[in-house]
Amino acid sequence: MDLLLTLPKEKNTFGADIFRYNGFWFPEVPLHGMIESGKHFQPRQNDVFLVTAPKSGTTWLKGIMYTLLNREIHHPQDPYHPLLTQTPHQLVPFHELLKRSEYNSVSNSPDSSSRIFGSHMPTVSLPKSVIEDSESLNCKMVYLCRDIKDTFVSSFHFLKQNLEPSNNCMENLFDLYIRGVSPGGPVWDHIMGYWKESLERPNKVLFMRYEDMKSKPHFQLRRLAFFLGKPFSEEEENSGMLDQIISLCSFDNMRNLEVNKSDTTKLGIKNHTFYRSGQVGDWKNYLTAEMAGKLDQITQEKFRASGLSL
Repeated sequence: MDLLLTLPKEKNTFGADIFRYNGFWFPEVPLHGMIESGKHFQPRQNDVFLVTAPKSGTTWLKGIMYTLLNREIHHPQDPYHPLLTQTPHQLVPFHELLKRSEYNSVSNSPDSSSRIFGSHMPTVSLPKSVIEDSESLNCKMVYLCRDIKDTFVSSFHFLKQNLEPSNNCMENLFDLYIRGVSPGGPVWDHIMGYWKESLERPNKVLFMRYEDMKSKPHFQLRRLAFFLGKPFSEEEENSGMLDQIISLCSFDNMRNLEVNKSDTTKLGIKNHTFYRSGQVGDWKNYLTAEMAGKLDQITQEKFRASGLSL
């Protein structure tokens, strides 16, 4: 790919190349996919994008989104529910990992006018067709963010389990991370882009926090369903539908399913590495006080006067 030859490049602590494009860093495969989608992707009327910075609860929310939007044809208590035999990443593919010939083959919603895509793309890399036609279309974007200290620790363990680590890899990865040289990074700019979009276009972009999903799952599930135009009926509320979705998509339940314990993705990523802890505040078990303080300091500086706090 000729463009890659013109882009700033660094190697992460695991020896993999990472490229800077539109102010953000990405490995070659998703970068190529983002550029292709910008040229060729044509949104449908009701497409839904679930966007996160890497390791912010993507897998969990993919499962929830799929189950929520398909609950009429796949009841969460269905013994043959697709989530029991397919991973959330199979059911809700990453947009930037699709070939252009695969866009129209995505069929993961009961409505033919909509598809559900996952993505780590920053706002500046979203397909222009989605942005420019946003007022004539009903496309929705749901953004999930997480405490950056937990995001960093989760990223470290994910990379360590899928790539060959070097000496002092956490320290080396931390140095790159605070410089923004991480997949989808700088994470602060990634988050801020969608925060601003959610304020400017609240009918198009829903901004959610991982910690709120964990502490108030019923409230956040109702909020998500309403935003997507699929609010829960009184009958569904009374029948325990919310509890059933939360139970099916719980971290522990999905982690223990055989489909999520074995095999790899088409990029060779081990499926079980998408499920590690899922706990809020797990960073306390791994980061030094100095490292945690540095991440907090950058976060406060980046988000100052924005109205956003993590």
